[in-house]
Amino acid sequence: PLMLAPPLLWLGIVYIGSLFALLAQSFFSIDEFSGLINREFTLKTYGDLLQAANLDIILRTVTMAALVTLASAVIAFPIAYYAARYARGRWKALFYLGVMLPLWSSYLVKIYAWKLILAKEGILTWLLAKLNLLWLLDAWLSLPIVGGNSLSVSFTGTFIVFVYVWLPFMILPV
Repeated sequence: PLMLAPPLLWLGIVYIGSLFALLAQSFFSIDEFSGLINREFTLKTYGDLLQAANLDIILRTVTMAALVTLASAVIAFPIAYYAARYARGRWKALFYLGVMLPLWSSYLVKIYAWKLILAKEGILTWLLAKLNLLWLLDAWLSLPIVGGNSLSVSFTGTFIVFVYVWLPFMILPV
């Protein structure tokens, strides 16, 4: 325990110091003409953040984060329970390999791969066309909040990708 003290202290100082520096800078403003930082205490940035134009963005972000967290938890807990309770030996190793495999690729690579899958000319659209279910996708995309021009830029597509990206982080700690 004593040997862990210096690295934990260092990480704590760096982490807390970075957060404090970020918090301190949030009370400064930027000169709109020169782009330089005015190091005078102000709440202008928080006033700008809470303008009506940004409230919709904040609401959509918090809603997406809450829904992704909830969906990831609902999917992850049964999977983690099965892995901890019933998987044994080689199957348990393969299970954890399957959960960790997506973590070995870059975040951007995963996002672009999903964009290709969910695009208007993507694999999912092709599959639905082959199954004569394209009408179902079009009906879903025509819905006001969850729809959009294509699945890759819709609320639904974003939700699917975020759940895929963050699900291993929900499974492994459990």
